[in-house]
Amino acid sequence: MGGYKKYFIKAVQTNFPGQSEKIIATTDRHFSFISPSVSFAKTSGNPIDRRLDFSAYFLALIKSLDEQGEAFETIRKTCLDAVLDYVRPKNKIQQLLKKLPAKLIDKRFATYFLKLFHKKVSRNSNADGFIANIITDKKETYGLGYGIDIIECGICKLFEKYNYRKYASILCEVDAVTSNLAGLQLIRDGTIANGAKKCDFRFKKESSKSKTASS
Repeated sequence: MGGYKKYFIKAVQTNFPGQSEKIIATTDRHFSFISPSVSFAKTSGNPIDRRLDFSAYFLALIKSLDEQGEAFETIRKTCLDAVLDYVRPKNKIQQLLKKLPAKLIDKRFATYFLKLFHKKVSRNSNADGFIANIITDKKETYGLGYGIDIIECGICKLFEKYNYRKYASILCEVDAVTSNLAGLQLIRDGTIANGAKKCDFRFKKESSKSKTASS
């Protein structure tokens, strides 16, 4: 499962120490039912679809906790504990790699890769996947020359399919953290999960002052 299951297990063990084995077993059972819905993501030409396998397990855990009557905030905390632990760099090499794209984004050769990326993410052969536009106009991207508009969200589609749409916004909370790990500040007006027509990702590079303040 892409190495992410252990982080869900850890979060469940922390939040439900006496019930963790039962919850994980139930989650695995739900995942086996949900995962065929995202099997296309493994071979999709749209790289954003790759996150759908993870999202399916995330949904499976939500389904397990909801069925046993847990409150939204309890479910949110457990899921965020797992996801934030998963995305956090585990060593200095991973930390450097996460920051590398932000360091290279304003280099001349980056334009070619952004055009290629846009070509891949702006269309999808599967109706359940993502569709996005890469924004390179510096006037629209705080001078960075890089932004993303998610036009169709595969995660929202997946959660809606299984009648758990109200939980999809939990994953949106992680975007600010992953942006920060990349050395960027996320600026966003809205997300599809919260009712907006698109998820607009705009970024500013972290200043040395903000890095010092956060350290």
